Amino acid sequence: MNCGSSFYTLLITLSVALITYNVLIASNAPLRAGFPHSAADPFSENSISIDPVIVMPLDAARNSGQRQRRRLFHTAVTASDSVYNTWQCRIMYYWFKKFQNEAGSDMGGFTRILHSGRADAFMDEIPTFVAQPLPDGMDQGYIVLNRPWAFVQWLQQADIQEDYILMSEPDHIIVKPIPNLSRAGLGAAFPFFYIEPRKYESVLRKFYPKEKGPITNIDPIGNSPVIVRKDLLKKIAPTWMNVSLAMKKDPEADKAFGWVLEMYGYAVASALHGVGNILRKDFMLQPPWDTEIGEKFIIHYTYGCDYDLQGKLTYGKIGEWRFDKRSFDGIYPPRDLPLPPPGVPESVVTLVKMVNEATANIPNWGA
Repeated sequence: MNCGSSFYTLLITLSVALITYNVLIASNAPLRAGFPHSAADPFSENSISIDPVIVMPLDAARNSGQRQRRRLFHTAVTASDSVYNTWQCRIMYYWFKKFQNEAGSDMGGFTRILHSGRADAFMDEIPTFVAQPLPDGMDQGYIVLNRPWAFVQWLQQADIQEDYILMSEPDHIIVKPIPNLSRAGLGAAFPFFYIEPRKYESVLRKFYPKEKGPITNIDPIGNSPVIVRKDLLKKIAPTWMNVSLAMKKDPEADKAFGWVLEMYGYAVASALHGVGNILRKDFMLQPPWDTEIGEKFIIHYTYGCDYDLQGKLTYGKIGEWRFDKRSFDGIYPPRDLPLPPPGVPESVVTLVKMVNEATANIPNWGA
């Protein structure tokens, strides 16, 4: 290893150690000056009197339909340079561009945060920031831990023009223009049924002490999809990284949270910094369980969609017709995927049609 590489590795290690020390201090002392929602903060949650769990247009009554100044947000997607992440990002960015400038959109810029540590062949196709991965062995085989570390680097180093950030993922497809859903210092986030702070209170108290408040301060969210003020995310991100690392090192937390550990890390970090969230069930849908598009903004195709030829769901069993992103772990999905048989829900049909439109129009698909 040359001197430059040794110095860079040492710099990353020292940075991680310093941030870890800071978060340990923050998690064991009252959150006062320097954190959001201080008495001097005009966006303090004390200045509003709504329950952030309730989905409602907070400014509707106040503004009586008056047109508001656009509050643009920057969309950020973390990804590795794997084929699996790359084809998803290319489809995601195609649909981002389709809706970016349509009526009702507050979608500003876009960045793929590539945490492989090196540029790839798609830097010119997708606006990209290259982040360094965690030092060898620190993710303990859980590659998702690179996500918060990548956000820390991007927020520190990039020139982000917008005042808000939408954290998204490669397997998201935008289905209509997204407005800025956050309000009054609250983030806007999708509630996940499997993020259960009350169920795991005894574990979470290791990272969110009782003196911080009730366990219900931890929202049932991950980091994505979330729209949050940039200045708040800059405070949350280092804590998110270090809480996630600490959870992974804790056998009880690691066993309890498994593959959603980093999601709990963000939820805890957001609560530690006093940042609540408006829980928006309309933020996204997840086929095959959500069957209609409705008023949703994003399709999240994390689950496999398996059906027989009569259009009956055969979940847990490979169907006669199927679409599952895991079928294309190391290869690109082909253009012109076969459409589902009659009777398959609108959400699944729309998903496949949108994948097909993107792949038909993205140059050098499969490259």
